Amino acid sequence: MDRLCGLFPNPVKTMAVAEPTAEKRELVAASSEEYSCEFGSNKYFALCAFGGVLSCGITHTAVTPLDLVKCRLQVNKEYYKSLGNGFKVTVADAGVRGLFLGWAPTAIGYSAQGLCKFGFYEVFKNVYGDAMGEENAYLYRTSLYLAASASAEFFADIALSPMESVKVRMQTSPPGTFPTTLREAAPKIYAAEGINGFYKALAPLWGRQIPYTMMKFACFEKTVEALYQYVVPKPRAECTKGEQLLVTFAAGYIAGVFCAIVSHPADTIVSYMNKAQGSTIGSAAKALGFAGMWGGLGPRIIMIGTLTALQWFIYDGVKVQLRLPRPPPPEMPESLKIKLGLAQQ
Repeated sequence: MDRLCGLFPNPVKTMAVAEPTAEKRELVAASSEEYSCEFGSNKYFALCAFGGVLSCGITHTAVTPLDLVKCRLQVNKEYYKSLGNGFKVTVADAGVRGLFLGWAPTAIGYSAQGLCKFGFYEVFKNVYGDAMGEENAYLYRTSLYLAASASAEFFADIALSPMESVKVRMQTSPPGTFPTTLREAAPKIYAAEGINGFYKALAPLWGRQIPYTMMKFACFEKTVEALYQYVVPKPRAECTKGEQLLVTFAAGYIAGVFCAIVSHPADTIVSYMNKAQGSTIGSAAKALGFAGMWGGLGPRIIMIGTLTALQWFIYDGVKVQLRLPRPPPPEMPESLKIKLGLAQQ
């Protein structure tokens, strides 16, 4: 843990090492009140998980109409011909209220997913970084982001899968053939297929979400570094909280576009498998065809780009409001500078 703190410096912990002198006591007291907890503490991880609940739960629920049309474009492209046509047909069939079909499992499922995604990401980044050592954690930080996010998403999808199965079945079943409320839909799936009905699409869900999350976190982290290095005209420490959140939003949207592209084929297979009982990954891919697996990509880029940007914005905003430590971008450890001959003489 001590080595990792060199990579992600924590001013609270740093000041706690030495007993402050009398003349510095007031300054230290004020600084230690800046944060509500220490970086890497259990409270820090718990509050990060809470931020994940809000960021994923709120955003996914808010875009339920877009998600619904996207799912229907993926599994019934003959009836729902385009994004605009999908909204028009849905409203004509079920009214404006029909656009929010599946909001309850969406809210519950993605809140659970966000808790695991963001909470475990911080945990695994801490654990893996400590295991790698300070220098390797800096040199291979992109690999660190990828490994931590993949590990976090593995557990996040297990938490998401039951509600995702209910949501997709509700949204893609022909009108009148399946319940339209969570309290009726979940028992019907369990009665017909048992617990497997909630997890039969877990493998393609991993195939969709793990690459998505790896791209989401690694691309975001690297984009933030690049924006502060090449675009923002002043150091991050000199930026206001509002300016930092604006950078967060921009980096999140850029990451979201790439996330949507790399995960879209698996997303289409997930939608198809939850609609077609008894289908497998192979049979779904064969039925859809290569071109079919890219159906609805445009709406998904809009949805995922916006979602990812808003999720990072909310998550970062929650961390600001909760006064969590906000580590600066990683800096080369002094020991590595000495090895490379870059240390100041």
